[in-house]
Amino acid sequence: MTNDKSSEAAPSAKIFFETINAYQRTAAIKAAIDLNLFTAIGETPGTADEIAPRINASPRGVRILCDYLTILEFLNKDGKRYSLTPDSAAFLDRKSPMYAGGMTQFLLMPEIAGAFDDLANTVRKGGAVDEGTVAPEHPAWIEFAGNMGPIMIPAASALAEIVALDPSRETRVLDISASHGMWGISFAKKNPRARIVALDWAPVLKLTRESAERAGVADRFRTIAGNAFDVEFGSDYDLVLVPNFLHHFNFTDCVRFLKKARAALRRDGRIAIVEFVPNADRVSPPESASFSLLMLATTPEGDAYTFAEFEEMLAQSGFTAPKAYSLPPTFTAIVAQAG
Repeated sequence: MTNDKSSEAAPSAKIFFETINAYQRTAAIKAAIDLNLFTAIGETPGTADEIAPRINASPRGVRILCDYLTILEFLNKDGKRYSLTPDSAAFLDRKSPMYAGGMTQFLLMPEIAGAFDDLANTVRKGGAVDEGTVAPEHPAWIEFAGNMGPIMIPAASALAEIVALDPSRETRVLDISASHGMWGISFAKKNPRARIVALDWAPVLKLTRESAERAGVADRFRTIAGNAFDVEFGSDYDLVLVPNFLHHFNFTDCVRFLKKARAALRRDGRIAIVEFVPNADRVSPPESASFSLLMLATTPEGDAYTFAEFEEMLAQSGFTAPKAYSLPPTFTAIVAQAG
């Protein structure tokens, strides 16, 4: 019998070249944000010759950059004229309320991007070579709080719709690692009788307070500064919010924290965890599963945990009936009852 392999696909180096050159994509989007290119095109679409003087750049440079961004589907091109895609208009035009271009300040800062410079050594060790981003008052969290808020608004608003608070009385919400404040603020805006307690490092809380003032909820907002594992939370909370926090720590430390959160809740209180939650295979969906690599590079023992792992953490911590809810764009909320 002839072994016919003619129908098998030939080996391709395409994915290798795309990956090894991925730094060019990062550089292009950063350059466009630094030049204010998306905002300029959002104001008036045009040719490279028309756009160039508005961003103080050369027409040749603008043409080549815009063509590359068109290939990446950040721009549309009709003849010689460039315009924004709907996604770019929403997230990369500085005039948009959902502007997310500031994320580059956080994601590309040396303390984050530089953690990948010697990833082989990190893999050998099994985690960051030092405390990484979990170090006390790490500067990354000021950049995070200052730039990540707008992109969190859809998810935070969705969570406030999912987790209803009792409108007949004053309720108390503890927002762990509050950062930009959008999670707690969304509950304050949805629930006029809710009072928010935001916990984070002292330098970060300055930005959290500013967010609360802009949102008009500062009169129902107070703060606790310090390490969430060490400071006193208080008691009788109706809800503890834990957004994008547990992934920084190992399983045992997560349980230790959750037990502390459970002790701060009313008997009928709830906890709402927001995370990147991969499927049991740990390779899908790709947006959530790939988050583990960021935790490997930037924390000593952090990880992206599956729903089954969160179920076990919560069971060990005195919580019952955890349920998972999808939040935009790629988050999962896990809501459980105090047992």
